[in-house]
Amino acid sequence: MSETGAKSDVTSSANARSEEVSSSSEAEHPDENLLLAAAYVYDAQYNRNIPFETSPQAVRLYYFYNHWAMQLATYLCIIVDLSLALFEEPAVYPLPFLVTAVVEVLCLMAFFGRLVHFSRVTPRRVFWKDTKNICVMVTIMLNLIDLIIYGALSIAYVHSVRWSRVLRPIYLVNFAESRQIRRAFRSIRNTLPEILYVLLLFLFSVLMFSLMALKLFGSRKLKTAEGEPYFENYLEGVFNLYVLVTTANSPDVMMPAYDYNWWYCIFFIAYIILNTYIFMSVFLAVVYNNYRKHLKNEIRKLAYMKRRKMMEAFGAVKVKEGSEFVVPEARWKHLVKLVAPDISNSHRELLLRVSADENTGHVGKESFMRLADLLNIKVITMKARMHPFESWMPYLYKSTLSRFIRRVVRHKGFVYAFDVIILVNAIFIALDDENPLISNAEWVFLGLYLVEILLKLYTYEPRTFFAKNQFWNWFDTFIIVAALVATIANAVLKSSSQYNSQQVLDIVFILRVLRLIRIIDSIQRFRVIVNTLINIVPTMLTFGGLILVIYYVFAIIGMEIFSGKIQFFPENSTDPLAQDCGAAALRGSAFAKGRYCRNNFNDIASTFIVLVELTVVNQWHVLATGFSLVTHPAAKLYFVAFHVVIVIMIINIFVAFILEAFFVEYSLEKSEVETAIEKKIQELGMAVQEGDSGSLVGNMENGDSDLRHFGEANQKGLMFRIASKRYRTVDALLQRMFEAEMPLEDEIPQMDEILNLSPNDLYIHNPNFNAAA
Repeated sequence: MSETGAKSDVTSSANARSEEVSSSSEAEHPDENLLLAAAYVYDAQYNRNIPFETSPQAVRLYYFYNHWAMQLATYLCIIVDLSLALFEEPAVYPLPFLVTAVVEVLCLMAFFGRLVHFSRVTPRRVFWKDTKNICVMVTIMLNLIDLIIYGALSIAYVHSVRWSRVLRPIYLVNFAESRQIRRAFRSIRNTLPEILYVLLLFLFSVLMFSLMALKLFGSRKLKTAEGEPYFENYLEGVFNLYVLVTTANSPDVMMPAYDYNWWYCIFFIAYIILNTYIFMSVFLAVVYNNYRKHLKNEIRKLAYMKRRKMMEAFGAVKVKEGSEFVVPEARWKHLVKLVAPDISNSHRELLLRVSADENTGHVGKESFMRLADLLNIKVITMKARMHPFESWMPYLYKSTLSRFIRRVVRHKGFVYAFDVIILVNAIFIALDDENPLISNAEWVFLGLYLVEILLKLYTYEPRTFFAKNQFWNWFDTFIIVAALVATIANAVLKSSSQYNSQQVLDIVFILRVLRLIRIIDSIQRFRVIVNTLINIVPTMLTFGGLILVIYYVFAIIGMEIFSGKIQFFPENSTDPLAQDCGAAALRGSAFAKGRYCRNNFNDIASTFIVLVELTVVNQWHVLATGFSLVTHPAAKLYFVAFHVVIVIMIINIFVAFILEAFFVEYSLEKSEVETAIEKKIQELGMAVQEGDSGSLVGNMENGDSDLRHFGEANQKGLMFRIASKRYRTVDALLQRMFEAEMPLEDEIPQMDEILNLSPNDLYIHNPNFNAAA
């Protein structure tokens, strides 16, 4: 699943093409050069490393390949293809085989078409050397072969296995749109050799302790609480001690020996200290350290590739000005408009003022190289508006009493006062609601919250207060209005003895509790933590996709092995095996006694629930033992393998990486390019302070605004603010995590040298630099 870039000859040809650009050629093919440069900048902005031909036709095909509709269609086909497991046997919602087969064939045709489109964009020699393209083609072929064989056998009424379904997640991983998931898999693959040594040492420890347990307890004919032999079978002992590492069967596994002689507890305590605490901690350290090392190397490659893309873009649009190559302002604006058509004219002019050299009318190479980073910074553009009351009733709105009210609302004491009211409200919610005093107090609190919202709307301009990025204002208003409506409805329904208003009352209770969430926005540290969690959502989604892939593979395998072995019966069932989950082998087992019959592999939905329970770990050994009883003792290996892959490896990586991302976000400093934009905004006198409680900032993009005359614009009330803790891409967050440890050289190595970078390379060994200028 490796990512393959363009080889140096492709890059050299692109450089040669850009070097031949002159004033006459630009006049002859201005759009082609701009389209090529825009493609490079767009790739750099989103850290996309798709090698493509530089001919005009290939560039246009590349734009079409990256169009949001094409990407959405690809993801839709992937989701549909994965969702077919809901309708195939064993099915949640059974459909005829012909229907699912037709849908799958259509999805495979879409995947093949996407692959053909990609082959028309990228150089042929690069396409056929790219592992992910080969994986997709082979998977399509195997899916078709399996589909034909299964269909033919079904016609002949011969049962067979749809073995190729386990390959479906390959589409999710190997299409270009899933580069974050692919990078995570690649980093895990590179980490496996280091993990293997710790895993082998850990398994050796478990095997050694199991052998000691066999010799210590096997000859004493001890019995478990269920009457089973105690450590008389070596493999069974290995499984029980492995379960003890997860603490799921503690202290049950120790009790027979402990009851026989309390000195035997030393054996189990030593085992837990060594394997549960020391080895699991070492696992976490080794997994995270090596994963972070390889991830850092991946991000270093991305940083080099981004600079190379920007050099290619500069080479496509540069002109010679004296002894230097530069990009004229008009051409720079046209390029930015192609790359980011949705940003306002004022935002675009602001970026130009940050990038352009003073009074020269052009953008130099060094400033141009920052364009992708500048576009990744979210700048909120807004135009200050007059309050409606100020225009309707200027004398009243500007009166002494009105100014005093607005000053009070803007004061921090106003916020603190309502924080106290929220806390008092929380106490009243916890008290007995049947008490008339408590019940009537609810109306008082609702009235106070309504007064608060009305005062804020009187103080702040309504369109700014309810701007699309003002989440907490929308949340507060919705909760208060909904609670008021629900409380009134509940009061009306209570007066009617013909209607049971319990459901409405439940809604009222929920809205009352949700109202307490408002305090998060009031306390600065709470707000920082919540915003940080929101900002690392893209990272969590990447790992969510990673876990989905592994879950899907284990789910398909689990259904093929365990489907139909365990059945669920309702409580009033008269089936003689109802209490034994439909299997006589489970009679008297902990699985049957625990009523785990719904935990089965009879369809994809039930299977995913079982896998979630296994991820939580508690009682996972009961599930493993139950399924081994209805199949074969070797079935426990399936559950052990799932625990090793998900709990020991993936979850450890997930937790450690989320912690790292949280720490970086929590203590984030502005980057150099953000500081440059902020300085320019400050110089122009058009800044809104990040923590100014009196300025409610809305994201009100004005496409007609222009900053060619900044003084005039400022008179119109045009203002800016940097939303510095927002990231458009996961890659932007990852690069921020490691950028301080990745000093980049002034010159960038060739693409094949970048792709061959090793985590142990502190610098490029004998680089063959190729300057774009």
